[in-house]
Amino acid sequence: MTALTLSTSSAATVRADAVVVGAAKGAKGVVVAPGAEAVDKAFGGKLAAVLETLGASGAEGEVTKLPAADGIKAPVVLAVGLGDAPAKGDAYDHEALRRGAGTAARALNGSKKAAFALPLEDAEAAAAVSEGALLGAYSFTAFRSNGTGKNAKKNGAKSAPLGEAAILGAKPRDKEHKAAAERAQTLAAEINRARDLINTPSNALDPKSFAAEAQAAAKEFGLKVEVLDEKALAKGGYGGLMGVGQGSEAPPRLVRIAHTHPKAEKTLALVGKGITYDSGGISLKPAGHNETMKCDMSGAAAVFAAVVAAARLGLEVNVTGWLALAENMPSGSATRPGDVLTMYSGKTVEVLNTDAEGRLVLADALTRASEESPDAIVDVATLTGAMVLALGHRHFGIMANDDAFRASVHEIAEEVGEESWPMPMPSHLRKGMDSPVADIANMGERMGGGLVAGLFLQEFVGEGIPWAHLDIAGPAFHEGSPWGYTPKGGTGSAVRTLVRLAERTAAGDLG
Repeated sequence: MTALTLSTSSAATVRADAVVVGAAKGAKGVVVAPGAEAVDKAFGGKLAAVLETLGASGAEGEVTKLPAADGIKAPVVLAVGLGDAPAKGDAYDHEALRRGAGTAARALNGSKKAAFALPLEDAEAAAAVSEGALLGAYSFTAFRSNGTGKNAKKNGAKSAPLGEAAILGAKPRDKEHKAAAERAQTLAAEINRARDLINTPSNALDPKSFAAEAQAAAKEFGLKVEVLDEKALAKGGYGGLMGVGQGSEAPPRLVRIAHTHPKAEKTLALVGKGITYDSGGISLKPAGHNETMKCDMSGAAAVFAAVVAAARLGLEVNVTGWLALAENMPSGSATRPGDVLTMYSGKTVEVLNTDAEGRLVLADALTRASEESPDAIVDVATLTGAMVLALGHRHFGIMANDDAFRASVHEIAEEVGEESWPMPMPSHLRKGMDSPVADIANMGERMGGGLVAGLFLQEFVGEGIPWAHLDIAGPAFHEGSPWGYTPKGGTGSAVRTLVRLAERTAAGDLG
């Protein structure tokens, strides 16, 4: 991963391949953001005018590169757009800084070192710039050949991520700034862990190998881990996991991975959907809808990463992750539409559509997590296309059995820069899942399908336990061009929300 350093050096004198400054949209044109004073001085106070001459407007995501003026040691100045300038006396929005740093880091692929001279009002702003730079510099190269042609070395260098991000104005000896940088490094490393897992093709990541990744991390970071294989799942009556996984040659797994702290007073349970490939099963997905279904384990990746982050940060809260892992394939042994499964809870489910499989594996994991009586449960899943239709590709939906808890989770998501929206759980939609042969069907009304899925999951949450459901189907996997600190492919959606939730729980500050 890109190295991160804090520096009190001037933006004009720091040694780097490029110095990054912020440009914003002011009332009368481009304005240079705080942090770039030394660079502006080297341009005779006319950096904003030069940027405008080059066509810059300060719009979010805009990148303008120009040769450095005399007096600046870095050969290149990169101005990144931060969007609208804040009102006089107000600070720049942390998410704008995070996105700006990410955009700049991506634009500097192949560089050894970049110095970020962006507005740093406080340690939180330093954390935002650090996170953005580290996340923006991400690249997934595990399956790329190094090549043997005459241009292999040159092409490899161009595609390499930024080597080092130096955050100017951040004080390396200041406790708050140092802690903010260390947290940013840990958080980015775990988000990138989730991204790597999501981007790994399904022929290299099945339930067994995913479980092995959890076991390796548990050994490295002192976590407790337990893996239930197909024999243990069958013996234990995990009908949802077994029913979804029985059509595949790669059998399912349920992984429990836990961070415990001796001073913890609260326990948070996180449950992740881990469908390592989703063909739809017998209810086969049509062409054009299954090419990216390696990403259907994004919820489990987020939960896994969040638990490891909690351990690495030493949070005074118990965080238990449940990874419900299965591969959903069509075969002679696959569950058929119309089959009835007996879940771990004892409830029976009529499977009307085998492509509504995520809720089945989550149901077993939710029941199992509830048995430990945690103070709250949050599940994360790429669950429904309906949620994408409702909220688009950048927001995830939040449902809950407790309005106050839903509000807290939404507030936390917005605080850390993850776009989300609270969704209702209309009780009248429950009737659509009534089954003539089982306790409940896994499908209900088509309209409001994302809400129906949430109502199904609620049936398997232990009584009296606050629970929230994050449907990350939209933002979990980005198929378009990279933007801000969001790469093409796996994004690590919800990791930041889960980690901040754990931090707030540890601090006793969760509503």
